[in-house]
Order: sequence, then C-alpha cells, then structure tokens
Amino acid sequence: MIKRILKFVYRLILSPENYAKKIGVKVGKGCYLEPSIKYGAEPYLIEIGDYVRIANNTSLYTHGGIYTLRLLYNDKKLDHFGKISIGDYSYIGAHCMIMSGVVIGKNCIIGGGSVVTKSVPDGCMVAGNPAKYIGKTEDFYKRLKEKHDTGTGGMSYEDKKRILLSLPEEKFEHKKEITIPVKKEG
Repeated sequence: MIKRILKFVYRLILSPENYAKKIGVKVGKGCYLEPSIKYGAEPYLIEIGDYVRIANNTSLYTHGGIYTLRLLYNDKKLDHFGKISIGDYSYIGAHCMIMSGVVIGKNCIIGGGSVVTKSVPDGCMVAGNPAKYIGKTEDFYKRLKEKHDTGTGGMSYEDKKRILLSLPEEKFEHKKEITIPVKKEG
C-alpha cells in the first residue's frame, strides 16, 4: 500500500520523464513523455531512446494474457515477459498500446490509437489495430516540407494563430474520404 501511495506522490511532484526514471524506465535525453503514460508492473524492462515523444494515454505492456491460464492449469508460477525498446527520434501517438517484446526502431512514427504487436524497423511509420506499415518517415517529412510546412514551429500562440488564419486552404492537410465498398448484386 505504501508503494502505491509513493507512486502516486511521485507522479504529482516529478516531471513525467523523472517519474519514468524513478520507477525504473531507462529514458534517454531530450524526451517528452506525457504524464498519463502507463508503464505496467515491470517498468525496468522498458528502454526509451533519445528525443522520443510519447503522447497521452499510451500503455506499454511487458507481460500479459496468462492470468486465466494460471487458474485453468493450476500453474501459479507461470509467467512470461518481453522487453520494450523505443529508438531515438521516434514518436508514439496518443492512445497507443505497445505490446511485450516490441522493438520500435529509430526515427519511427506510430499513429495514434495503434496496437503495436510486432517490432518496427528504423525509419518506418505504422498505424492501426494491429499496426501496419504505412510509409517511410523520410518520405513523410519530404511531403510535409513540400506541401504543408507552415514554418510556425516554436512560435508563440498568438503569432502562430495570426499566421495560420492567414494561410490559403491548400497549405492545410486534407484527408481523403473513406472508401465505401460497393455491394455486388447477384
């Protein structure tokens, strides 16, 4: 009970990065971690590289799925674990689930809401449930620079607002419509 109270207090008084370190996560330099990240019961099995950003409500699981097997097979000592590693300069979107044993390479983007059940090679973007390959991070960067870069990074709220509200519509990203399958008659 004391450990739970201390964890709660640490979450309140420490930065999210220092809290992660305090509970055993290996955290590189220059990371930005949201305070709502869930590290599970074995945070010491998680390694986060340099300049990683993990958005809100992401969960990192180093184990799972065997509680009922212990009961069914009367095997109280049954257990398994998988380390999680996130490479330098990677971004994990909001509400993701990173499963045990997953290695996310360097310079990767994990789309929001993704369930990552397999390792992701360097320089890849994945999204979905389960997460699937959607492209190369470098190609995404080039498209952004070419079509949608507003040059507002690091600006104050008011300066950014003034510029964004003055931009032509084509500077903003627009998503394609969802494809609706056509039902074949017959």
